[in-house]
Amino acid sequence: MIPLASIQRTAEELMAKAAIEIPEDYLDGLRRCADTEKGDLSAFVIKAMLENYEAAKEDRRAMCGDTGLPRWYVKIGNEARIEGGPVALEAALRRATARATTSVPLRPNRVHPLWRTDHNNNVGINAPEIEYAFHPDADWIELTTVHKGGLFGTDYRMLFPGDGIEGIKRFYLDTLIGFGKRGLACQPAIVGIGLGGSKDTSMVLGKQASCLRIVGSRNPDPHIAALEEEFKELGNNIGIGAMGFVGSCARIAANGKASFRTDPMWFTDYMRRESVEWGRQTAEAAE
Repeated sequence: MIPLASIQRTAEELMAKAAIEIPEDYLDGLRRCADTEKGDLSAFVIKAMLENYEAAKEDRRAMCGDTGLPRWYVKIGNEARIEGGPVALEAALRRATARATTSVPLRPNRVHPLWRTDHNNNVGINAPEIEYAFHPDADWIELTTVHKGGLFGTDYRMLFPGDGIEGIKRFYLDTLIGFGKRGLACQPAIVGIGLGGSKDTSMVLGKQASCLRIVGSRNPDPHIAALEEEFKELGNNIGIGAMGFVGSCARIAANGKASFRTDPMWFTDYMRRESVEWGRQTAEAAE
């Protein structure tokens, strides 16, 4: 049984880490940007960002005045047992969000969409967002928190089959350039692309890809991995530079002990399962 107190304590620590500390994969990418950036002003801004991150970590202050919209990704092992069940888990994450808003502090960005009511704790109707996934043969739960900008930076387009990959590229570049020119995204950006299914499915996949993958990681399908490299080169050639950030992750074992890391490991082989899972006898018969 995973103690609820361990979950809330870990969640509060994660909220602080996500606001203050930058994962090494992102920092390494930013250092490479600083070494290769050709524009004087953009290079200066990137170096200033690196210095700001070090100062934030040393002073234990949020690295940006706008700490975005806190959200949670929760992966639950099939054998995990949580004190109080899933309703108690959600309540613990909401409490942790409210407490972290005061203690870190985080900017209270959550307001009612119509009345603009602000409870000054980043908690409200459907806030913070909590997404769930599951994992077989495990008795732990994993918490990942991301403080993500929510006003701008996401777009969607319905493409015809005949548009093909070239149509995806056009939409990708149109979006990057449009947002960059209008100042609606912080550069350097981590771009997540969700393809296929209905609008809500592709939007969720795109957000997961931007928030839950390690900088520099590639899809296990070599054809998609090659496309990712091509998209990276295309994006880096639009001539728009500097600002942005990511999240932190912890696994809580059945005894309540938490281990922290920066790789959410969201896109596992189990998560990517492509078709119906057959029993061995059925599969052999199908062959």
